Amino acid sequence: MPKHTRRFKEALSKVPAEPVSDLDTALNLVKECATAKFDETIEMAAKLGVNPRKAEEMVRTTVVLPHGVGKTVRVLVFAEGDAARDAENAGADFVGADDLITKIQQENWLDFDVAIATPNMMGRLKNLGRVLGPRGLMPNPKAGTLTTDVARAVEEAKAGKIEFRTDRTANVHVPVGKASFDVPKLHDNVVAFLQALLKAKPASAKGTYIRSLTLSSTMGPAIRLDVPAIVNQVKA
Repeated sequence: MPKHTRRFKEALSKVPAEPVSDLDTALNLVKECATAKFDETIEMAAKLGVNPRKAEEMVRTTVVLPHGVGKTVRVLVFAEGDAARDAENAGADFVGADDLITKIQQENWLDFDVAIATPNMMGRLKNLGRVLGPRGLMPNPKAGTLTTDVARAVEEAKAGKIEFRTDRTANVHVPVGKASFDVPKLHDNVVAFLQALLKAKPASAKGTYIRSLTLSSTMGPAIRLDVPAIVNQVKA
């Protein structure tokens, strides 16, 4: 059984036994528990009442967090011609076609966070599926990363657009900012995520949709939230 550090135990002692019913109170607490020497990422985890083995109950969508996730997003675009120029003008970090495909294949180069492509490039990208797929980097229309409007896709990615989906145990984990963010910024990001999560509820899902919610920092303890109370605040 792993042993906790004194720093973690001190943070854990601040966490109430009962779920927290006020979002800002929880955010203040998670910031207080983020005592590592680096700027910890604040994450939210949701346990959903869906069966991810059923295609119709898989939750997968995107959301643009109003204040981003607190890091510079490196965007790669597979495109040619006018689309490539649009991507460059929108601020893409890497733009190309066969040259980038070759670089990824031969050098296992993956120094980017988001990959975007125009539909006419997908035939050439099929051999990258084994490399990009497991890392969540393969362009996909559901994520808005396979599109003819590459300029908009680049701008959204740079602005803080994230994709989330249920894992095999019906959990969703997303970053909602950094410990250095003030509470109003974290609040806005959490609300945006939860609104997108509620909107993505599958029509076939029965019973309680969001079964649990927790907030935590990279090195801090999890803080349980009162789901009905938090959802009501988000809907208000």
